Amino acid sequence: MYCDQCQESVQKTGCIARGVCGKSETTAKLQDMLVYVLEGIAVCVEASGRRVTPELGRFISEALFVTVTNTNFDDDAIVDKIFEALALRDEVKRSFSGVQLHDSAVWTGESKEDCIRKAETSGVAALSENEDLRSLKSLVLYGLKGLAAYTDHAAVLGYVDESIYDFYVKALASLTKEMNADQLTALVMETGETAVKAMALLDKANTETYGNPEITTVKTGVGNNPGILISGHDLHDMEALLKQTEGSGVDVYTHCEMLPAHYYPAFKKFSHFAGNYGSSWWSQDKEFASFNGPILMTTNCIVPVKESYRRRMFTTGNAGYEGVKHVPAPENGEAKDFSEIIELAKTCQPPTEIENGEIIGGFAHNQVIALADKVVEAVKSGAIQRFVVMAGCDGRQNTREYYTDVADALPEDAIILTAGCAKYRYNKLQLGDIGGIPRVLDAGQCNDSYSLAVIALKLKEVFGLEDINDLPISYDIAWYEQKAVAVLLALLSLGVKGIRLGPTLPDFLTPAVQSVLVEKFDIKPIGMVEEDVSAMMAGK
Repeated sequence: MYCDQCQESVQKTGCIARGVCGKSETTAKLQDMLVYVLEGIAVCVEASGRRVTPELGRFISEALFVTVTNTNFDDDAIVDKIFEALALRDEVKRSFSGVQLHDSAVWTGESKEDCIRKAETSGVAALSENEDLRSLKSLVLYGLKGLAAYTDHAAVLGYVDESIYDFYVKALASLTKEMNADQLTALVMETGETAVKAMALLDKANTETYGNPEITTVKTGVGNNPGILISGHDLHDMEALLKQTEGSGVDVYTHCEMLPAHYYPAFKKFSHFAGNYGSSWWSQDKEFASFNGPILMTTNCIVPVKESYRRRMFTTGNAGYEGVKHVPAPENGEAKDFSEIIELAKTCQPPTEIENGEIIGGFAHNQVIALADKVVEAVKSGAIQRFVVMAGCDGRQNTREYYTDVADALPEDAIILTAGCAKYRYNKLQLGDIGGIPRVLDAGQCNDSYSLAVIALKLKEVFGLEDINDLPISYDIAWYEQKAVAVLLALLSLGVKGIRLGPTLPDFLTPAVQSVLVEKFDIKPIGMVEEDVSAMMAGK
């Protein structure tokens, strides 16, 4: 195998025997083959001269999402997806003839073993013999995976932008072609522009379906009822679970990226929506064990499952794990049936308390803009000197304590804007407020990173500035997987410069590609805490 798509990939060499995430060589190769067949679909659609259908576009979203880090470890499920993709590809091919096609559009496998053999010559290394061109293609591919996850979440709620599906075809087909650096750099930027579209679409889907997030205090203790713990990112599954558990005597708790579900008005009416349990995704092995009740994983962020809770764990959607029961979506479009999970919960002990406090969040763009006058006055008076965007992903390495230390070291006149699980590095610190404005403003999931862009653009308008980089905002971003790559490319497409990125720069970026990003966008690695804090407060 060879995998370099996440921040934990083995430094400069990628994971070549087993993924740090726990992914096996077989799983990695099957995921590579799924992407390869998606490239074939794109080549066929492009050759047909027709637009991709909404149904096929939706399938590509789901399939790309399956290959995002920590989403699906179930080889049989991935094989099923590969052969479904082959059938869809061949259906497109039947609509035209006489065109010479790339191998990804003609390869036919008949077994899991065929897929594994073909993957030897069809993974990331096959994108280009030139390492710099391969690096740029990797940036497109990983950004594409991330924006596909956002697009899929929106589609689950019935929100579709077909221009995003058209871009899938363009980008995936381009990965099979010989392109020069300028062409690929332009495609990288278009990936960022499309990521902005995808995040805006998801923001619209979430807020029109569940209301605009509100300032909310979330409890971190536990009650006396048995509970179900829901993790991942899917709010549609959240809604279905809350409705089906109502009146059952079973409480529902959020974990990791599901914490922001508490901020939506639509979910506040459920009295058994008890609070948040635990912290970031990488702590789940211990936290899932102590929860005692069933766990529902709705999307990515699965770590290798321990026997202590394997029989209590369920997956749904694009998530999967071998030996863990999967809850499918009915073909008739009705809500998923979580009754087995609910009945199991009734037989379990209440969660073991691991903390007892509160977390304040709900500062998405609508809520912050409602506070705009207060924020602007605080800036003009000097009470707020700097905003620091510390959004992104968390991870298990000790080097990520950097973000805790930065939050603690920032002066009392600095506000932290955050979204994503990176916030668990500092959202329980007692950092106080500035004139009633909390010093940590949590916009929500990594899915809600669009809110931070909207806030920045609104402040630019309010202050009458020409350039978004003239705002008193610094960016100190933590990345882990491909959704974070999509967010990074989205920020670059909006013209944001001077982003600090850590805890390490992506391994798939060659020195030449890194130098281009530094030259054009002033992207820089994180450094020592005191030096970075001083530089950010000085606008550097």
